[in-house]
Amino acid sequence: MEFEDEAIVLGARSHGETGAIVHVLTENHGVYAAHISGGASRRIKPLLQAGSSVVFAYRARHADQLGAATLEASGPSPDLLDEPLGLLGLQCACAMTQTVLPERDSQPGAYHALSGLLGLFVFPDIWPAVYVRYEAGLLEALGFGLDLSACAVSGDHDDLIYVSPKSGRAVGRTAGEPYKDKLLHLPGFMLSSQGGLAEGDVVRGLELTGFFLERHVFHPHNKPLPDVRLRLKTSLSS
Repeated sequence: MEFEDEAIVLGARSHGETGAIVHVLTENHGVYAAHISGGASRRIKPLLQAGSSVVFAYRARHADQLGAATLEASGPSPDLLDEPLGLLGLQCACAMTQTVLPERDSQPGAYHALSGLLGLFVFPDIWPAVYVRYEAGLLEALGFGLDLSACAVSGDHDDLIYVSPKSGRAVGRTAGEPYKDKLLHLPGFMLSSQGGLAEGDVVRGLELTGFFLERHVFHPHNKPLPDVRLRLKTSLSS
């Protein structure tokens, strides 16, 4: 088994004295893990940083084994040394992608969405809302997408401000009023890029996507949301 593909590094860990195990999201083959020989070297180590754009050349004798790969830079890595919150967002996006998406399941949409998101972390007024929509896209990629097209009760398309925690469908203001304490808040920016961004909307968006990610992805495996995701929400709440 052998292929070469554009990829985004999601994370890496040391393996042995000089090697590393890397996880990447490839453009056409989904999430892959591989052994990188010489991963501790000066040439390779910078390529193993989360968010790096690389050419991922993979080979394995059998499809079900951990193969080996080589990496070559295919673009500049995000420079976020002066943007600690942006760096946290990048790390969270990569960690969530690695954790949420099944391995070896082609997800070109997720690849291009993550690639676009990586270019926004230098813009602190923009990326948090885009990140929330990225998480909503991960839910959709898994088949658990939110239905925000119309009110689940009345069928109306206007004034949608809630989401049902049971169905994941939008609920309008009037229809949801009697049950508002049991419904999740739907920020306007999640309906449209023209929806506007009010104070607290990003945190409400994270609570919304986090609720369904916990239900459909983490709780079935008795796992909590990753620590980096919790830290991101805390940082954006302050």
